[in-house]
Amino acid sequence: MTAGVGVAGAAVLVFASGCSGGEKGDGVTVGDTAEAGAPQVTVTPGNGEGRALPERGVQVSVAGGTLQQVTVTRKGKPVTGQLTADKTGWKSRTLLPGSQYDVSATATSPKGKTTTVTARFKTIKAANELRVVDVTPSANEKVGVGMPVQVTFNRPVGDKKAVESALRITSDKPATGAWYWVGDTQVVFRTENGKYWQPNQRVRLRAEIGGVKSGKRTYGAADFGRTFRIGDEHIINANTKTHRLTVRKNGVKVKSWGISAGRGGRVVNGVDTYLTTSGVHLTMGKENPAIMTSEWMGVDPDDKKNGGYKEVIPFAVRISNSGEYIHSMAATVWAQGHQNVSHGCLNSPPSAAQWFYNFSYRGDPVIIKGTSRKLQWDNGWSFYQMPWSKWVKGSALGRTVTTG
Repeated sequence: MTAGVGVAGAAVLVFASGCSGGEKGDGVTVGDTAEAGAPQVTVTPGNGEGRALPERGVQVSVAGGTLQQVTVTRKGKPVTGQLTADKTGWKSRTLLPGSQYDVSATATSPKGKTTTVTARFKTIKAANELRVVDVTPSANEKVGVGMPVQVTFNRPVGDKKAVESALRITSDKPATGAWYWVGDTQVVFRTENGKYWQPNQRVRLRAEIGGVKSGKRTYGAADFGRTFRIGDEHIINANTKTHRLTVRKNGVKVKSWGISAGRGGRVVNGVDTYLTTSGVHLTMGKENPAIMTSEWMGVDPDDKKNGGYKEVIPFAVRISNSGEYIHSMAATVWAQGHQNVSHGCLNSPPSAAQWFYNFSYRGDPVIIKGTSRKLQWDNGWSFYQMPWSKWVKGSALGRTVTTG
């Protein structure tokens, strides 16, 4: 038997009847004074325990026989657990803090004699609770093949290994990926560089953090689940030197048009902020219209002398946090396909921009080439810019994950 996915899962073996009993202490042990040859069953925490540690779960062991049935419940709902290969031990998943649990376990000897033990105990209360407060993508959202899974917590995570160990990613079609802690309150999962999610499938996240100790007197308050869908494979390639953008769907070219990228010429701290960044971007969201101003570069929109501007832009798809979009721009159609005149965005013909706005998902890879300004890995969702080996090192467990 293997552990299930949450508190609602069951851990039940074949039921057998027999004698029962219990006593307060480190564990409940039955069998010493029972019928000769009956198995001895021990349950930890013991009956009446009032300060059991949630992270230790429930353990049941047997001497002189094998376990036939183990049931652990909280408010009548079963708790998942795992039976050892030799059926002499059973251990639950982590328990919720400040809760009461009931245990029933039955074991049988090789000669058919049975022992049943019951216990009731309470776990300690958490001084602080850890919760998942946000997950991207949204529930049941259809997303692109490059979509990262971003999990945000309500407080800093101290024991990242324990929390990461409780995170489960599964998918209909297998992928290799890894978690990366971008800070104390957020962890991100993405697939291996150049190997995105396979299209048209479901992906499921389970954050089984209920009862996980994440810091001093801090425990996960509840599990969290999220399912989303991977849509068709959309790969967008753009070249700022040829001034061309091409869209492929499931490997087949479906549309191409002329663009006008960043013109360059505004250097701040050694960075030309008017250049489009080169690298693997991901589409992040849509705005219709988007209000674009020069405030992102510290220039008042009314300061025309120093490049101030404020524009209302239709059909804009964001690809970074530094103000880059693929968007409609009727005023630069003359330059599109020939010359770079934008502040960094990929200006597109109105009809093409509207088509892309309706076509794209969040998480579609947009691969831009041709400029000397490199896209940084933490500029938006540009996580594929980080080398794979370094990304894996950002996992608290230092390991890859197979999602199949």
